[in-house]
Amino acid sequence: MASNAERILALSALGLIVGAVIKAALDGGGREEALLPSPPKPARQSALPPASRSPAVNCAPAGPPATVPGKATVRAARRLNRAAAVLAFSVLADSAVEHYRGSFKNKAMYTPLAVSTAALATSIHGTADSRPAAHRLRDTVYAIAAATGIIGSGFHLYNVTKKTGGLNWQNLFYGAPLGAPFAILLAGLLGFCSERVRDAPPGATPKIFGLPAGRTMAAVTSLGLLGTTGEAGLLHFRGAFHNPLMLLPVTLPPAGAALMADAAGGRPGRDLRLTRLWMRTLVVMGLGGTLLHAYGVSRAMGGWRNWSQNVVDGPPLPAPPSFAGLALGALAALGLMDDHPDA
Repeated sequence: MASNAERILALSALGLIVGAVIKAALDGGGREEALLPSPPKPARQSALPPASRSPAVNCAPAGPPATVPGKATVRAARRLNRAAAVLAFSVLADSAVEHYRGSFKNKAMYTPLAVSTAALATSIHGTADSRPAAHRLRDTVYAIAAATGIIGSGFHLYNVTKKTGGLNWQNLFYGAPLGAPFAILLAGLLGFCSERVRDAPPGATPKIFGLPAGRTMAAVTSLGLLGTTGEAGLLHFRGAFHNPLMLLPVTLPPAGAALMADAAGGRPGRDLRLTRLWMRTLVVMGLGGTLLHAYGVSRAMGGWRNWSQNVVDGPPLPAPPSFAGLALGALAALGLMDDHPDA
């Protein structure tokens, strides 16, 4: 059995990885601006009186300085890549623990580990890529991730309905979690949409399947928050909401979903400061939820000394960051709507 020092190092490494991804996403795109070329400066005005200036200078058209094509869309795309990375990491860790508990009885249970690993690596690559063009390999990986989520949902539904009693509360509580595969579906969807945003022609409104990209992503994250709330609500109901903090993931995210739905359908140019504040709150809630789940593991028999059993059977440590990933995707959508009011 691993020593206490090894366990502490492992948990610290996990926290550093998640923290690094989240911190990069909350930096607000400062690094993107450093990596992209700066806009050319306007021509210096002559100090001579108007009569002394050359005709060429007098006839120069007035107007704002030129901007770098695609700068705002690349920034939004990279933010979406970061959100997809957080979701992919959450799926990787969660599916590894849950499928290990199921002894990988079905060999297909290895699939989400491989796909989420590929999606995580792809998202990190997209976050570091400042080019205003879609990447074919990233597109392929994200599409596979989305398809894996759809197929996985079918497997989990079959696992629940084949048990005695079929689709009932007992089987929903203790069978394969129906909402879990949707996390990798959302990771693939956010990543795939990030490539569509990145590939928008310079000066054009970014679109996804012909729809304004910002509003489309706002609607997607709104639905994702509702679905994730349903999964959390089911598991916390199973735990009888014995800790009042267990009410947070079934109250704050639905309100955030309503705010994002309003942003998706509202008029351009509105003040969305409350929506942004709410999404940042959900990021903190997602990270804090992991700490609360770690506390729940420590309360089980043997605590962290019996980590090999309690991590598997206790509250899922990697599940709460799904809220953080969706909130980061929502912030990316709001930023895109700021840069492109028609998006």
